[in-house]
Amino acid sequence: MDWSIQTWTFILVGLSFAVYIGIAIWSKASSTKDFYVAHGQVSPLANGLATAADWMSAASFISMAGIISFSGRDGSVYLMGWTGGYVLLALLLAPYLRKFGKFTVPDFIGDRYYSEVARFIAVVCVIFISFTYVAGQMRGVGVVFSRFLDVPIHIGVIIGMAIVFFYAVIGGMKGITYTQVAQYCVLIFAFLVPAIYISIMMTGNPIPQIGFGSELINEPGTFLLDKLDGLSEELGFGTYTDGTKSTIDVFFITAALMVGTAGLPHVIVRFFTVPKVRDARVSAGYALIFIAILYTTAPAIAAFARLNMMQSVSEVEYEKRPTWVKNWETTGLIKIEDKNNDGIIQYVKDAGQNEVTIDRDIIVLANPEIAKLPNWVIGLVAAGGLAAALSTAAGLLLVVSTAVAHDLVKKQIKPDITEKQELRLARIAAGGAVLVAGYFGINPPGYVAQVVALAFGLAAASFFPAIVMGIFSTRINKEGAIAGILSGLLFTIAYIVYFKFVSPENNSAEHWWLGISPEGIGTLGMLINFLVTGVVSYFTPAPPQHVIDLVREIRVPK
Repeated sequence: MDWSIQTWTFILVGLSFAVYIGIAIWSKASSTKDFYVAHGQVSPLANGLATAADWMSAASFISMAGIISFSGRDGSVYLMGWTGGYVLLALLLAPYLRKFGKFTVPDFIGDRYYSEVARFIAVVCVIFISFTYVAGQMRGVGVVFSRFLDVPIHIGVIIGMAIVFFYAVIGGMKGITYTQVAQYCVLIFAFLVPAIYISIMMTGNPIPQIGFGSELINEPGTFLLDKLDGLSEELGFGTYTDGTKSTIDVFFITAALMVGTAGLPHVIVRFFTVPKVRDARVSAGYALIFIAILYTTAPAIAAFARLNMMQSVSEVEYEKRPTWVKNWETTGLIKIEDKNNDGIIQYVKDAGQNEVTIDRDIIVLANPEIAKLPNWVIGLVAAGGLAAALSTAAGLLLVVSTAVAHDLVKKQIKPDITEKQELRLARIAAGGAVLVAGYFGINPPGYVAQVVALAFGLAAASFFPAIVMGIFSTRINKEGAIAGILSGLLFTIAYIVYFKFVSPENNSAEHWWLGISPEGIGTLGMLINFLVTGVVSYFTPAPPQHVIDLVREIRVPK
C-alpha cells in the first residue's frame, strides 16, 4: 500500500498507543504495593523486558546513534558506559536491594542510615535526578511528533504528557511494567528493521553488526568504514574512527555513565517487582540480553546514516535537495543557509563555510528517509522512538510520585495516612510530575543524550557510593552518608551549572578542571562522596547494632 509517511505514522502510533492504554486499564493498580512495585509478582522474563524498555530511553533510541554518527569514536563512551553500568548494577546492587525488600531507594537510604534526614536528602536527589532525566524523554517525544505528525514540538510534548499521565496514574508500576513489555517489542522491532534493511542495501549482509564492517556492494574492495573515514576527511571533519576527546575525559565520562547507571532510581526499583532474590538476578540477565540487541546495533546505524547523509547533502543544488531534507526543514531541526549564494549546498566542518545545521537527535528518525526505505518503515521508527521515550518517562514519573507519597508524606510528614489516601496522593504526585516533565520537555537544557548524561553524573555523585557502602560496609554511618551525598552532589551540580549555564563560553577542554567535561564530572563527584563518607564515618560513632545486623542479613543468602 502506497500510503504517505504521515498516514503510516498515524496508524502505527495510534495502534501502539491503543495497546498501551488498554494494558493500563487491564492492569489498574488497586493497592499501594501494586502502584509502587506491581505487588512484587512480575515474572523474571517480563521484568527483563520491562527493565530493558525502562532503560533504553529516548537517549538510547533517538540520540545515542546520533552522537556516534556525528562524533565517531568519541560517541562510544555512551555505549561502554551504559552497557557496563548495567552489568555493575546487576552484579553489585540488584540482588541485595531486592533482599532488603523495600519499595524505593530513599527507603533503603533512610533505613540503612537510620536517619530521616538521610531519607529526605535521598528524596530530593531522586526528584532532582528524575526531572533532569525526564526532560530528555519529553524532548524526544516532541521531536518525533513534530516531524511525523506535523505538529509543533510543544504540542507533541503535550500529547506525550497526556498518554503517560493516563497509564502511569491509572496503572502505577503494575500498568507501567506490562506497558513497557509491549513498548520494548515496538522499539526493538523499529530499531532493527531499518538497520537490517540498510545493511542489506549497502553491504549485502543482513546482520548490521557485521554489515558496518563489510565491503560496499556498489564499490567492491572498499569497506564501509574506510569510505566513511575518507569522506569525513575530505569534508574536513577528521577521521570518523579516531576521536578528539582526551583519554582522561573518555575515562571519566564512561565511569560516570557506568556508576550513574547503578545509581538511577527508576532502574533500581525494577528489581523490587519480582517475587524472589534469585528472580532479580535472572531478570537482570534477561534485561542485559535485550539491551545488548539495541546497543550493538547502534554503531551500525550511526555509520550507515552518517555515510548516506554526507553523500546526499554534499555538493547538491539547493533546489534539488533530497526529500528528507525538505521534510525535516519544516521542523526547524535541519537548516540550510546559502552563505556564498551559489545555490550549492556546502556541508563541511569549517563553520564559516558550512551551510548545513543538523540537530543530532534526528539521525535515527531520519535514517530510513535518507536511505529511501518504504514509508511504513519510517512510521514504524516514529512509533519506536515514542515507545522508548514514553517507557522511560513513565518509570521516572512513578519514582517521583513514590518519593513524594511514600518516602516524604507516609514516612516523614503523616505516618498515619491510610493506604487509600496514600494511593490517591501518589496519583496526584504523578500528575504533578507529568506537568513539570512537560515543561522541561518544551524548554530542554540541551539535546537528549547530553541532558541524560548529566542525570547520570548526578546519580553517580549521590546514590552510588551510599548504596554500595551501605551494602558492603557495616562501619559507614548516617553522618558519613549524609556528608558524602551532599558533598558529591553539590560539587557536581556546581561544576555542571557553571559550565552549562553561568559561563557556557568557557565550556571547552582548556577551561575544564583536569580536562574533565561536565558530562564526566560525576565520576569526580563520586570519588569525593566516597572519600568524605569514609573519613566522616571513621571519626564519628559506629552504626547501632540493629543496623549492623541488617547489613549482614542483606549480604548473606538464604
